[in-house]
Amino acid sequence: MVAKDPNVSIPDEWFRKKGDGHEQAEAVVRPSLSYWKDAWRRLRKNKLAMIGLVFLVILTFLAIFGPVFSPYEVTATDLRNQNMAPSATHWFGTDEMGRDVFTRTWYGARISLFVGVMAALIDFFIGIIYGGVSGYKGGRTDSIMMRIIEILYGLPHLLVVILLMVVMGPSLTTIIVALTITGWVGMARIVRGQVLQIKNYEFVTASKSFGAGTSRIIRKNLIPNTMGPIIVQMTLTVPSAIFAEAFLSFLGLGIQAPYASWGVMANDALPVILSGDWWRLFFPAFFISITMFAFNVLGDGMQDALDPKLRG
Repeated sequence: MVAKDPNVSIPDEWFRKKGDGHEQAEAVVRPSLSYWKDAWRRLRKNKLAMIGLVFLVILTFLAIFGPVFSPYEVTATDLRNQNMAPSATHWFGTDEMGRDVFTRTWYGARISLFVGVMAALIDFFIGIIYGGVSGYKGGRTDSIMMRIIEILYGLPHLLVVILLMVVMGPSLTTIIVALTITGWVGMARIVRGQVLQIKNYEFVTASKSFGAGTSRIIRKNLIPNTMGPIIVQMTLTVPSAIFAEAFLSFLGLGIQAPYASWGVMANDALPVILSGDWWRLFFPAFFISITMFAFNVLGDGMQDALDPKLRG
C-alpha cells in the first residue's frame, strides 16, 4: 500500500463544481414512469404496431358512422343498378341486387368487429376466472380442471359449430356462442401459467397472512399482475374470431341475407368473380385481410411493449 503524501496538493481546475443548490445536485435526469406508461412509450416506437392501431381506429369509426352517412340502405335493392363498377355514385360499386357495396362493407365491418370483440371479452372473463382458480388452488383441483380443458380442447371446433347451428339456427348469437364455447381454453391456460408463477411471491403471502380470501387474492393480487399476457392474448383472439365469422358466413352458417357481413359478401361474389365483377370480392377480402394483419401486428407490438424483460 502506498502512503499518501500530505504535501501533495490537487489543483482546483481538475474538478468542476456541480452547483451550490441541492435541487441541481439531486436532479433526476429521466422522469419516473409507471409500467403502463413505459409500455405505451415503447409501443409508440413500434411503427408497424402504430400503423395497425391507427387503421383499427379508422375502421371502427367507419364501421360505426359509415352506414349512417351513406345515402343508401344496407338492404335497399335497385335492379336498375345491378353489378355497377365503382364510380362517384357508388364508391365500391353495386352487387347483383343493386345494393351499394360501400354501405354493405361498413355494415359488415360492424358485424365482424362486434363478433371479434364479444368473443374476446367472453374469453377474457371465463378464462381469467377458470385459469385463476385452477392455478391458485393447485393440487387435485388444478388437475381436475385441466382435464376438463383438455377434453374441450380436443373437440372438433367445426363439428361443434355445425351442431350448434342445427340446434339454435344460424344467427349472430349462435356464432358468438360457437366461437366462445371452447375459445376461452387458450386464455385459461395462459392465466393459469401466470398465476402459478406469481402465487408464491411475497406480496401474495402477505395478503394470506392478513386473512384475505381466495377471491380477493385472485382479484386484487394475481390478475392485475398478469394483465400483460392477457391483453396480448385478447388482441390475438379478435382477428381469429373475425376470420372464423367470415368463414362461417362464407359457408352459409353465419349472418343470413339480406344483411351483410364480409363472409356473406365474399360468398355472394363467388359466382360472378369470373364475369369481371372484381370489386364484389375484392373489398370484403381486402378488409378481412388488412384487419387481421392490423390486429396481429398490434398484438406483436404489445407483446414486446408489455414484456418486463425489455423494459429500459
